[in-house]
Amino acid sequence: MMNGGLRYQFARLSIAEKLIAVNVLLFLLDGLSGALLGYSFSHWFHLPKDFFEFLAQPWSLVTYSFFHADFGHIFWNMLVLYFASRIFLNLFDAQRFINVYFLGLMLGGLVFLLSYNVFPTLVNSNTALIGASAGVNAVLIFVCAYIPNQEVRLIFFNIKLWYIGVALVVKDLVLIGMGDNIGGGMAHLGGAFLGYVYARQLFKGNDIGAGFTKFRNVILDLFKPKEKKAPMKTVYRKKAATKSKADYDKQAKQKRIDTILDKISKSGYESLSKEEKDFLFKAGKED
Repeated sequence: MMNGGLRYQFARLSIAEKLIAVNVLLFLLDGLSGALLGYSFSHWFHLPKDFFEFLAQPWSLVTYSFFHADFGHIFWNMLVLYFASRIFLNLFDAQRFINVYFLGLMLGGLVFLLSYNVFPTLVNSNTALIGASAGVNAVLIFVCAYIPNQEVRLIFFNIKLWYIGVALVVKDLVLIGMGDNIGGGMAHLGGAFLGYVYARQLFKGNDIGAGFTKFRNVILDLFKPKEKKAPMKTVYRKKAATKSKADYDKQAKQKRIDTILDKISKSGYESLSKEEKDFLFKAGKED
């Protein structure tokens, strides 16, 4: 029952809330692993600064974002992601959010790699990149560039989004100049740059993430179970009757959904039977 409830609750989350949930879960598991077993599995997913090490674990260009150094690191990243995503998802759908977030992560990761293999002061450093900051910055700077004059409430006063965007970029530049977290700062700027360019190009009618969407769809199709084609049969039936049956099935399904939702509103989700939970979950996936 608990499993069915968790699956249902997770399915109802927005794409950003799902990312936050996964990040928090991995943070907890990694912490428990280190505390109880004395071993952290996360180093297999960190983005190394050496190109050859990166080639041995190319998945790290994305997976580095799901691990964080400490509570403060993940807390501020997830807090900013939550509020920035609320603005973003009021404007665009989940697919575009995925494009901006993950393209920001990847560009931030590439800027980090390039920085530590080009700049003399960084070449001999021994470090790796973790944290979702590049993706978070991409989403935040995107909304700041797309609706720059939109005001948001910041504690006790209102402020335009473009002020927040400029302050964020200046902060990273200052920290880099002070020699504080240079690699992370470079990744932050890479994500911010992606968010800005994506927003400005979208104003011109160019979706620079369209190719990434197609790529993701191709990858997802590889993992979809192939449906077996049934042998073709010639069936003679009246079109009106077929349409009537389809309409009836659709109405019956909707009526049952309404009944279950009414039951939830009166008695809560846990009052549902396992059959009702499964039916509601499958109906949500089909829609």
